[in-house]
Amino acid sequence: MAIIRVKNLLIRTYIGFNPDELRNKQDVVINMTIKANVEEAIKNDDVENSYNYKTITKKVITLVQEGKFKMLENLTQQILDLILLNPQVEWAKVEVDKPHALRFAESVSIELESSR
Repeated sequence: MAIIRVKNLLIRTYIGFNPDELRNKQDVVINMTIKANVEEAIKNDDVENSYNYKTITKKVITLVQEGKFKMLENLTQQILDLILLNPQVEWAKVEVDKPHALRFAESVSIELESSR
């Protein structure tokens, strides 16, 4: 098993339900931790059997950039569901931060995890 981490992926999207949030994209910061079976790839030094973190990152970017989300919880769950579509993934955790969502806080985040 391998633990793969994608850290501080910064993407702009529509997130929120206030009028200003519905009109203007905002930054979100995404951290993903993925436990994937890559034993064959390690044993044979074979890219074909590896978990392609570049591919999943591109899919997450597309989902987030093209989507509109009222709640951080929904966005986080959709990313988690996307990651879990790959049969190599046994467990994943996703944290999505919304910088400056609260007046005196650096950010607010939601973290969800799931396993097969």
